[in-house]
Order: sequence, then structure tokens, then C-alpha cells
Amino acid sequence: MSKVIGPDFIAIQVRDLGQSRGLYEDVPGLEVNPDGPQHAVVFDSRPIPFAVREPLVDLDQVARLGWGIVLWVGCDDVGELFPRVTASGATITQPVSDGAFGRQFGFLDPDGYAIVAHQTR
Repeated sequence: MSKVIGPDFIAIQVRDLGQSRGLYEDVPGLEVNPDGPQHAVVFDSRPIPFAVREPLVDLDQVARLGWGIVLWVGCDDVGELFPRVTASGATITQPVSDGAFGRQFGFLDPDGYAIVAHQTR
């Protein structure tokens, strides 16, 4: 019997591909996979590839993108990443604190998607 194993690729639709690429590439330092399609920026994230892509729907028809969804991203040093995210102008939704998965903090990306960076072991 066929079954779903779990997520193996995550893509979010964004209003401005260049702005979103800049945040994810410049601030947390995700590397761009040069083989990605023109309508998206695919990052060499692990264990699950992550991408930002041009929208398939009118994103202005909703009040907030990704309402109810939080993307958790692993980080090797939350304390070092936090000031870079703050300096980028991103909205901080949760300061650095101890959580269920270790040190973590939350912020919103340029489109308002909720992101939690947590320190991986």
C-alpha cells in the first residue's frame, strides 16, 4: 500500500522573487541552487529543499499569506543569526528563547510568512 513519507520539498509563493531571494540568501545564508527554474529560486537547504517562487494565484486576495503555518528552519548558531535578521528589518515575532527544540526565535519574511529559526544539535 502506498503511503506518504513526509515533506521532501517546500516552496512558498512570494510577491517579489528578488526581495525574497535576498532575505533568504543574504541574511541566513542559504545557498542558491543554480539549476532551479526561472520562476523560482531553489535553495540547497537540507534535509528538505526549500524554494521561493512566483505566485500561481493572486496573493493580494488574502490578508496574510501562510496563515496558520510556521516554517521551522534549523540553524547552527541562533545567537549569531538573530542580530542579522533584526538588522535586515524583518519583524521579530519571538525573541531568542529556550524552546522545545533548543534555542529559537521567530520572524516574518517579506511576505509575512512566519519563520522560526531553531538551533540544531
